[in-house]
Amino acid sequence: MGDMSGVDGTIGTISTAGTAGTAGTAGTAGTAGDDETWRQHWGRPEDALAQALEVLRTPRPDLLRRLSAVLATLVPHTALAQLSGVCTFSPVHGYGPPELIAAIGSLDLSRLAERAAGTAPAGHPWQGEAELAGQARPVVVVTATPNSGSGAVLALVRTSATPVPAGALAVLQQLWDLMVAHSDHRATDAAPTQAATSRTSANARARAIAEFTGTHSAALTAILAPLRSADLDDATARRNATELAVTALLDLRQGAELDRTLSEQPADAAFARLVRDLRPLLRHTRVHLDVAPPAEADRSVPADAAHTARDAVRVAVLLMLEQEKPTRLHVSWQFTADGRLRAVVRGDGLGLLTAEALTVHRTVDRITTLGGRHGVEAVPGWGTTVTVDLPLALPEPALATDPLDGLQPRELEVLDQLARGRRNRDIAAALHISESTVKFHVANILAKLDVSSRGEAAALAHRAGLPRGPVGLHAAS
Repeated sequence: MGDMSGVDGTIGTISTAGTAGTAGTAGTAGTAGDDETWRQHWGRPEDALAQALEVLRTPRPDLLRRLSAVLATLVPHTALAQLSGVCTFSPVHGYGPPELIAAIGSLDLSRLAERAAGTAPAGHPWQGEAELAGQARPVVVVTATPNSGSGAVLALVRTSATPVPAGALAVLQQLWDLMVAHSDHRATDAAPTQAATSRTSANARARAIAEFTGTHSAALTAILAPLRSADLDDATARRNATELAVTALLDLRQGAELDRTLSEQPADAAFARLVRDLRPLLRHTRVHLDVAPPAEADRSVPADAAHTARDAVRVAVLLMLEQEKPTRLHVSWQFTADGRLRAVVRGDGLGLLTAEALTVHRTVDRITTLGGRHGVEAVPGWGTTVTVDLPLALPEPALATDPLDGLQPRELEVLDQLARGRRNRDIAAALHISESTVKFHVANILAKLDVSSRGEAAALAHRAGLPRGPVGLHAAS
């Protein structure tokens, strides 16, 4: 699953230039010192592009740490948190003091996004003061909406309410738009194993949210407190209990709706995006496109199923244009009685397409990973029909069959280096981490793979397809 996940950590407090002032809205000019500081690092296009490239090249586990370091000269802050609109695995991540990051949830970031949308002009960050982790804090909030997601939010918790210069906010918006677009493409083109992980995790998260055990317990305790109090009269106790109950119900409902928004897409919106993707493919042809959106337009589709259905249709259309030479294409989505999303592509071409043709771009692998099936019915001289069925229900988590499935992303990176025969200090240099951290990861890898030596781990990695790319000439230590 393509997402912008980060790691928890602690970064030092960064002081802003100038004196503290009143928080403003997007576009508020700062002091001359503030303006000069960010322009020194971001003023030239080549400098801004170099810093953006530095962030995009960073592996997922270190992405938010790197982003925080890069943004320190643009918008000084002490912590940052993001809400991803394309990740069904874990949409909320942060970097900064653990006690602060742990207290910021998806509901907090969603409310910040709503506040920003109602205050700042569209496409501009919002700066002001918001309640986070139990106290009012100066923040800068920037939002972006990817093509395939529901919107991404980045909140920077600042150390000062000094207004951020308008130029710095404009650069921040462009950088966040770029990162969200990049993340959107990674999610859309995720490998089959990532899609399976995303769906399994979404299943577990849906069950956890359905229970809400801890939240229910806290809410009930709070409601009972005024009713049991001997210091309140009956009318006051009932009024306080009612207010607490209404607030708790609203929070629970909004939290459930937010999670559903992050892990699902409306069928009509997902199909509309597919049509937009197909139009450029047919722009310079004489092929006529007919589309039939799903009849239940307001029904939700799991994000990974929507991604895979769009990918399969695009591949089928490209193959037909290349091999079938059609004059007319018909594309439809429908919901079947057995709870599946069925995507159909019909063409009036030569009728020579084979089922094996869909193996390009790992399309069949993606369909199979989600428990789906596909078929190609070709009649020479009459045309071809491609059908893809994807289940809408979340499957139960499957037992891991790949020995590497239990490894974290950073551990896979270390194992990849280890499979190249590299020593700890070479791995540390390649991954920009300390040698002691490498030793820690190697120990975890040996334990998780149930092997006793680096050589056994390397042999297991080779059987699983590692390393990826050319192998170096380093000798194992």
